[in-house]
Amino acid sequence: MLISLTPGSLARLLGEWNVGAAPAYRELADVVRLLILDGRVALDVALPSERSLAAALGISRTTVTAAYALLRDQGFLSSGQGSRSRSCIPSQGPGHAGGHDGALRLSGAPGLAVPDGILDLAYASLPASGEVVHRAFAAALTELPALLPGFGYDALGVGPLREAIAARYTAAGVPTTAGQILVTSGAQHALNIVLRALARRSGTKVLVEHPSYPNALDAIRAAGCRPVPVAMPAANPIGQGRHGAGPLGAGGWDLEAMESALLQQRPAMAYVVPDFHNPTGRLMPDAQRRRLVTAAASSGTVLVADETLRELNLDGAASTPMAAFSPAVVSLGSLSKSHWAGLRTGWIRASEPLIQRFAAARTTLDLGGPVVEQLAAAHLVNAMTEPLPARLAALRENRNALLELIHAHLPGWEPEWPDGGLSLWCRLPAPISTALAVVAPDVGIRLAAGPRFGVGGAFEQYLRLPFTLPPEQLETAVLALRSAQDRLEASPQLRRNVSAPPAAAIA
Repeated sequence: MLISLTPGSLARLLGEWNVGAAPAYRELADVVRLLILDGRVALDVALPSERSLAAALGISRTTVTAAYALLRDQGFLSSGQGSRSRSCIPSQGPGHAGGHDGALRLSGAPGLAVPDGILDLAYASLPASGEVVHRAFAAALTELPALLPGFGYDALGVGPLREAIAARYTAAGVPTTAGQILVTSGAQHALNIVLRALARRSGTKVLVEHPSYPNALDAIRAAGCRPVPVAMPAANPIGQGRHGAGPLGAGGWDLEAMESALLQQRPAMAYVVPDFHNPTGRLMPDAQRRRLVTAAASSGTVLVADETLRELNLDGAASTPMAAFSPAVVSLGSLSKSHWAGLRTGWIRASEPLIQRFAAARTTLDLGGPVVEQLAAAHLVNAMTEPLPARLAALRENRNALLELIHAHLPGWEPEWPDGGLSLWCRLPAPISTALAVVAPDVGIRLAAGPRFGVGGAFEQYLRLPFTLPPEQLETAVLALRSAQDRLEASPQLRRNVSAPPAAAIA
C-alpha cells in the first residue's frame, strides 16, 4: 500500500517556505528536498498532487509543477501512478538524475558524499590517522592466514579485538571480560542491534536527550519506537573576549527532568551521550551519572550510554565511564571519531546474558563483521592513545579558531563551549536554521539544519558547526555563513520565522 502525504500535512511541514531569496518554485523545491534529506518526509511517500498542493499553499499550479519538475530532475521525486510522485534519494552513479545543479544543492543528506567544491559542515568526522591505521592493517594481514581455515563467521567478533576492548574498560575502572563484548560495524550498527533486542513491540518508549544525535533518533524511529525527549538546559554562551579561554558556564543535564520522565513514562530504554554530548559537546559530571543510573534502575529502564566521543577529551576533564556505576549499563563505543569513520568498527559492552541476547538479535541483521578490519582494530585499540595527542592538539586549535571567527563575523551567534568532541552548538539570532541549510550550497557549504537534532521540528534557532576542518577552511566556511545570513536578512520576510514545524501525520 502506497503511503501518501496530504496537502495539509506537507503545508505544515513546509512552514513559511517562501522567503523571497529565489524564485518561488526554486524555494519550494529547496525546502521539499531538505525535508526529504532530513528524514522529515520519509522515502517512497507519495506527495500531494500538483493541483491539491497549489490549493493548500495558495499559489499557482504552475509554481508547484515547476518545483516538482526540478525535484525530479535532481532525483528527489520519482514518477508514480497518475499525478502522484514519490520521494526518493538521487542515485550517485553516472547517467542518473541529480546532475550538476542538483548535486551542488545537496545539504545534510545522511550517507551522501559531499559534492566537489562544497565544504561539508553537515558531518562531524575526521580524516584517518593515516600512518597508524595503515600500520594496523599491515599487521592484520600477517595475522590473517591463521584464521583462514575457519568459516569466518563470528557474531560476537574475533577474540583479539574483544579482548583488547575488554582490557580498555578494565583499565578505565570497569572490570570487563571478552564475554561482555560484542563487536559491531560501528556504533550506529550497535544501537540498531540493541533496539532490535530491547524494543519488543511497536511504540516502545525510548528516553533521549533533547537535542540528540540525529542518526540515533532515526534508528529509534525506524525500530518503531517512540522517542521521549527530555530537554537539556540552556548553557551560558561564551563571553565577549573569552574565546579560546574557556566557558563562562555550562548547562549540564536536567537530572530532575530525566528522573521525572523515567518515573512517569517508564521507558524500556534510555539513550544518552554523556561523554562530549553530540551536538552540545558537554561532559556529564560523575554525580549526575550516578543519579541517572539509579533512576534508570528504579524505573526498570535499560540505560544505553554512547561513548563514541569519549576519547576526544579536549580539555583533559576527568570522568568515570557510566558502566562503573552499574553492571546493568549498556555501553556503545567506536573507532569512528578517534581514528577514522571508514573503519566501521564499534562494539557493545554489557552483561554476558545481554550480550547473548544482542548476538541473537544481530544474526537477523548480519552474521558478523569483516575479519581483517577487526584484526586491524585490535591493534588500534591496544594502542588507542597513539594518535590522540596530535589529533587533540589540532582539534583544540580548530575549536579556538572557529570561536574567534564566529565572534568576528557572526556576532549575533551564541556558541556553547564544548568540553570535547568535534563540534559547536550555536544559538542563532533568529529561527533560520532550515533557511540557512537551504541556501548554504549556493555559497559553497553544506549544513545539517538544527531540527535534525530534535523531535517534532525543534531547534530551528540552533545550528551545529563541526571544527574538523583546518582553520583556513573554517574561515572560508564562516564567511560563507555570513553571506548566507546576509542573503536571508535581505529578504523582507525573514522575520516571518522560516522554520520546520512539528512533523505532521502521514495519511
